[in-house]
Order: sequence, then C-alpha cells, then structure tokens
Amino acid sequence: MNPQTLTLNVAQAVPPADRLPMRQKIGFGLGSILDMWGHWLYPSLAYQVFNIFLGVAPGLISTVQMIKIFIDAGSDAVFGWISDNTRTRYGRRRPFILVGGILAGIGLPLMFAVGKGWTDTQYFIFMLVSMVIYVPVMSCFNMPWSSLGAEMTPDYHERTTVMAIRNAIQKGPELAMFFAAQFTTLAIFNDASTGKPDLLRGAQTYCAILGAIMVAVSIAIFLLVRERYYEKLVARTQTHIPFADTLWRTLRCKPFRRILGMMLAYGMGTAMVGTLGYYATIYYVCQGDIVQGAKWNTAMGLAGMAFGFAGIPFFAWIARRHGKRAGLATVLLLAMCAFIGDWWLYNPALPYLQLLACGFVAFTGAGFWTLYNATLGDVVDYDELQTGQRREGSFSACQSWISKVGMAIGWGASGWILQFTGFDAMLEGAQDPNAIFMIRILLSSIPVIGLVLALVSLLRFELTEQRMAEIRVQLEATRGRV
Repeated sequence: MNPQTLTLNVAQAVPPADRLPMRQKIGFGLGSILDMWGHWLYPSLAYQVFNIFLGVAPGLISTVQMIKIFIDAGSDAVFGWISDNTRTRYGRRRPFILVGGILAGIGLPLMFAVGKGWTDTQYFIFMLVSMVIYVPVMSCFNMPWSSLGAEMTPDYHERTTVMAIRNAIQKGPELAMFFAAQFTTLAIFNDASTGKPDLLRGAQTYCAILGAIMVAVSIAIFLLVRERYYEKLVARTQTHIPFADTLWRTLRCKPFRRILGMMLAYGMGTAMVGTLGYYATIYYVCQGDIVQGAKWNTAMGLAGMAFGFAGIPFFAWIARRHGKRAGLATVLLLAMCAFIGDWWLYNPALPYLQLLACGFVAFTGAGFWTLYNATLGDVVDYDELQTGQRREGSFSACQSWISKVGMAIGWGASGWILQFTGFDAMLEGAQDPNAIFMIRILLSSIPVIGLVLALVSLLRFELTEQRMAEIRVQLEATRGRV
C-alpha cells in the first residue's frame, strides 16, 4: 500500500485495528478531571480567597503562581523521563497515574489550610511551601497521563477523536471550576459575626469535595486504560533514554518546535489576562457586587461548557476534512475575533452578553486544545522515524517544561498587570474608572498579540495528513504494526 492510498483510507474511515474501545477513550478522558482541578482550581480561587477575602497583595499571589509553574516544569521533566524508562507488569504510565492521582486528591484541600488574620508574609510562605509539596505530586500523575494520550492509537484521525472525547469530558470539571466562586459565597459559609461570605471556609469545603472525586477517578483511570505501544513495542525492544534527552534532543525535533511555539504564544497571551475577566465581571458589569458577580461567573461557566461542547465537533470536523493544521488556523483566527469582542460583550447595561464573551473564548479554546494535543502523537511518530524510540514522556515533559515557563511569565505578570490598572481591593463597590478602562482594554488586546504569534508558528508546521501517512508506512516497514 502506498502513502496516497493510506491517506485516502484514513480520510474515509479509521481502520478497525486502529480504533480504541470507548471505555479506553473515556478512561483516558477522565484524567482531565485531575488535570483541571489539580492544576487550575487553585489559581482560579487564589485571588478570590487570598486577595479579595484575606487582603493579600495580588502581586504576591501572582509571584507564587509564577514560582509554582517553574517548579512544575522541573518536576514534569523528571516524571516524564522516569515514566519513559519504567517497566512494570502494569505498564510504564498506569502505576504513576494511580499513585499520583490519589495523592493529588488528598492534597487539594490542604492548599487552603490557612487561618484568618495572618500577615502577608505568612500567607506568602504558606502558599509557597504548599506549592513545593503539591506540584511534584501532580507531576507524578499528569506526565504519565499526558504521555499516554500520544500512544493510544497510531491513526491520524483516531488521535483527534481521543482528544475530542477528552475535551468533552473536560467540560464537567471546567464547570466545577466556574461554580467554585459561587460555592464559596453560599449562605451556609457566612461569617456569624458579620453576615458576610466566608470565602476561605467555602474554598476549603469545596476542595475537600473535589479532592475525594479525584481519588476515585484516579482508580477508575488505572482500571480502564491500556498502554498499546508499551505492550506491543516498548517493553520488548526499547533501550534506556538518558535524562538529557528529555529536553535537548527533544527540542532538536523541528515540527515539535513549531507546535511548541504556537502553544507558548497562545498560552502566554491568554494567561496574562487570566484574572482580568473575573475582575471585569465583578467590578465593571456588577459594580463591585461579589455575590452577584459569582453568580454570573457560574452562568458564564455554563455558557462556556455549552459553547465548548459545540467547538469540539466543529473543529474536529474541520480537521477531518482539511487536516489539523487548517483546523488550528481556523481556531486562532476565530479566537482573535472572540477576544476583540470582549470590549463590547462585557457591558453593565447588557450583562447577559458576558455569556457570549465566555462562550466564544471557550468555543475556540476547546478546538485549540483538542487539535493541539492530537498533533503530539504525530510529532512522536516523526521522532521515532528519526531515532527509533518512542519518547512520549520526553515530549510531554519538554512541552510542559517550556510551556509552563512561558505560562509562569504570563501568570506572574497577571497580578502586576492588575496592579498596573490601578485596581484597589480595599475599595468596596465601584473602582476608579481609569482602572476599569485599563482592565477592559488589556483583556481584549494582550491575547490577540499572542494569537498572531501562534498563527505565524503554526503556518511553518509541516506534518500534514499526507506526510503522516508516509511516515506511518515507513515505520511499519521497519518495526511492524502496533
């Protein structure tokens, strides 16, 4: 069979041998629950609890987030490398998924185990120490789980389906994150002496509930997923991979550098304004009403979930017809329109337009992460042709290391960007009009710059569907089918 014939067949239907049972797709997708809550729940609540409720300077919070991501990047490299070289009767990924997931669920509520009335320095030290402990635990789960996604199937389009199901499942934990702010303001958590919401107690309770779910899910993933490449190829033939290869040899892969640059620009551009949308809702649309703002935040989460669900099949359809690169280009162009539209969609006279603001960003975001993650398996195939090794862990770790350094810069800048606007948490109700203007203009403009750079990097990515068909033929001629 020549590459052209294979390309035609792939475009028409996934061969039965390349299809995954639905239970494995769902099992892998469940990992998005731990990925979302273990990595992003804390940042989504940190400003509400530590800044708005406890009065900690936002610059200190964003500095902790920046340091956290640097630690995360280092620990990800270690666990990606270890899992690549692990050999057990349960595979090289699944044991880490089980142990790391259970420990991550237990540790989540401890991230807010602070008291009231501490100094800024005490809060800062607690946040920093808790991060140093928790971050490697999440890496123990996340790197093997992320690596597994690139080795579940050899088919170009089935990889997109796997990531589409993962992102569809991810809408559940995303919704839980949007509901987090409203949960912390429930009347059952009101302070008895002041009658105001006790956001700290609400956050502690919410994280305890979600942590228990994380423990149960990690056990389910271990039972449901299988390691196709490990069982049929890696365990029999693959030699030890040096730790240095996790970064340097991986970065020599040109297609990987292209998609890494795209993701880095996308991630940094959106991370820099990650908190501004929340503040625009509360202090511009809701005029400083935290409770009302939290309710809108939950409604925006529902809108985001609905639009995100719609975005997954839409962009997957484009990728099936025109390839992943065309699908990603469409995502980036529409995302530019979405962020520019935030200027008009955050409107106190028409608060319902916020639902569209969140929805359009979620629509494109779902498409971006579905197609971006689906390309990683293609890059690993390309690298296997060059090196003769399956190094999913190395690529996942290197990707994590580079992207999280970039996102660390973005998150680290976010708090200072907020301070630059002139926002003052001690002002109850209305903020200075100039601060509101700066929040709005930066929310719309900064991501667009990142998206333009992402598009430039994407247009230089050379692994098209036809090229991947050629690579697969060459691989299977050398080492057989998996």
